[in-house]
Amino acid sequence: MRLRRLVTETGAVMLGIVLLIWTLIPVYTMLLIALDPEEGEVEFSGNLWPPAPSLESFRVVLTQDARYLEHFWRQLGNSLYIGLSTMVLTVLIASLATFAVARMRLGRGAPVMSAAVLTNASLLTYVIPASLLIFPFQRLMHTYGLSNDPWAVIAAQVTFATPFAILILRSYGRLIPIELDDAARVDGASSAQVYRRVYLPSMAPALALVATYALVLVWNDYVYQFALLSSEKHMTAAVMQAQLFDDADPPWNAMMAAAVIYALPPVAIFFLLRRTMMVGLTRWWR
Repeated sequence: MRLRRLVTETGAVMLGIVLLIWTLIPVYTMLLIALDPEEGEVEFSGNLWPPAPSLESFRVVLTQDARYLEHFWRQLGNSLYIGLSTMVLTVLIASLATFAVARMRLGRGAPVMSAAVLTNASLLTYVIPASLLIFPFQRLMHTYGLSNDPWAVIAAQVTFATPFAILILRSYGRLIPIELDDAARVDGASSAQVYRRVYLPSMAPALALVATYALVLVWNDYVYQFALLSSEKHMTAAVMQAQLFDDADPPWNAMMAAAVIYALPPVAIFFLLRRTMMVGLTRWWR
């Protein structure tokens, strides 16, 4: 048994190391290009580190002194606005939906919907690939007057993130005793107070997981931001990065430095919420 356990743990560690290396190689290459003053020639020749690394490309990005980067901070601000708005709305809508279905006692005459029906119905939206919905979404946003508006992207991304968020919150909500809600109601708390003072604090680990998922989902999106935002004023950093491939002589150093900076906000959010998420995952799998 000890030998079997040792072999299993060793295999798991080796697999984790391989996956970690596989995941970090593109990020490491991106960092090498950003630090290489020769614009990507040294690292692709077999060197693991530039012989003369330089932070000049990061200075160029911070001062917006390069092609396609003249409005980098505004574009990064647009990305943050869309990402944080999507994150907040996804958490709000999913938590309200799961609380209403799984924790509230609806009166007579109200439609009865179980948590399983809500979850399964919302997950059916994943049957159609998101890439095939871009044209209906574009027509829908035009109809509602949201053409070339960041809220068009926010609405689309919240639509895609909410079903998975409901699934996570519903599964985690089973761990929260319903007696807590009953005790609060006995003390005179309304449904809104139970939601705000009992449900949300108890669901904090799952909410952190859902929030991180929603942010990463919209942060990695390109298709909807490109299709729904046509003006330079509302352009995001992700769309700006794609313009690199339209240039015959692109500034690779500066673009990779901008990509490194663009990757920092979701990483920072993850590290801020990692302890809360780990508590939730540990409790979930018990």
